Amino acid sequence: MYKLLRNILFCFSPEGVHHFSMNALRLLCSVGFSRKILAKIFSPANPALTTEFFHLRFRNAVGLAAGFDKNAKYLRELECLGFGFVEIGTVTPLPQAGNDKPRVFRLPKDKALINRMGFNNEGVKVVAERLKTWKEKQSRLTTKDFRLIIGGNIGKNKITPNEEAWKDYEICFKELHPFVDYFVVNVSSPNTPGLRELQEKESLRKILMHLQMINNGKAKAKPLFLKIAPDLTQEQIDDVIDLALEIKLDGLVATNTTISRAGLLTPELRINEIGAGGLSGLPVKQRSTDIIKYITDKTNGAIPIIASGGVFTGIDAKEKLDAGASLVQVWTGFIYEGPAIVKQICKSL
Repeated sequence: MYKLLRNILFCFSPEGVHHFSMNALRLLCSVGFSRKILAKIFSPANPALTTEFFHLRFRNAVGLAAGFDKNAKYLRELECLGFGFVEIGTVTPLPQAGNDKPRVFRLPKDKALINRMGFNNEGVKVVAERLKTWKEKQSRLTTKDFRLIIGGNIGKNKITPNEEAWKDYEICFKELHPFVDYFVVNVSSPNTPGLRELQEKESLRKILMHLQMINNGKAKAKPLFLKIAPDLTQEQIDDVIDLALEIKLDGLVATNTTISRAGLLTPELRINEIGAGGLSGLPVKQRSTDIIKYITDKTNGAIPIIASGGVFTGIDAKEKLDAGASLVQVWTGFIYEGPAIVKQICKSL
């Protein structure tokens, strides 16, 4: 059924389809009766799927990666689809429009996407207010067995020079701290000029140690993760590992999108027409898994990992978990597999 619908949706622009689909889902979820039906159809109901991670109780280990619900607008709708957690963002201190459109491109032959969104979001003040309202509503639902776990993915504004980047991360961290369950520092998107330079060890140290100092001063510290690129060299990965162990970072998200175009089935002419951007989906799957396994083996599992990259099926998710991840995230897989993806994956876990 979804494959037929997907063929129709793929005739239109990716961003347009995204807004149309999510707003249609929002309309359905605005009626209590239809919302319950949707939840019954799409939400895995097996209590054995419950996952404990950093003292947080997830109803299952399948989450939605950052970039899909950038502004925390669709939490109720995503909860209905059965996600165990949703990572909102990437959020920046100031609102920004992102890069020029078109900026999202489908590669159906590769089950992949290329995006160069550029951290388009409404700014941390607006997102924090929306999360505050969500949290207040959730606190009144005392009969719920589980609440949706929310991650906050934070970044810097495009106009902020790298030397001042730590200030942007601090602003987002402080604003979102009361309303999210964990944080992810994003320095690995290829779509903000110069951002990936912050993955170098000393730049990372400055940002992460500053956030940890703020975090430790809170009544309740929140788990702090770093999202890394699949394009890091082994030496760079080793630097990340050393730093994570040295400063006792809570964990890593592996991995973001790639700038590589190796091995694609999509014709080279089309790839050149599309141009720059981060590639996600099946082409990233193996590299992401290899990085997870390398980090797990090198540290004896000392660094917790959230897996992201090429998760479409339960087999894909199990590969990530077997490699050492504790949780998995989908994004491109959600686009290609449809709203039943969480339930389908959970059948194999």
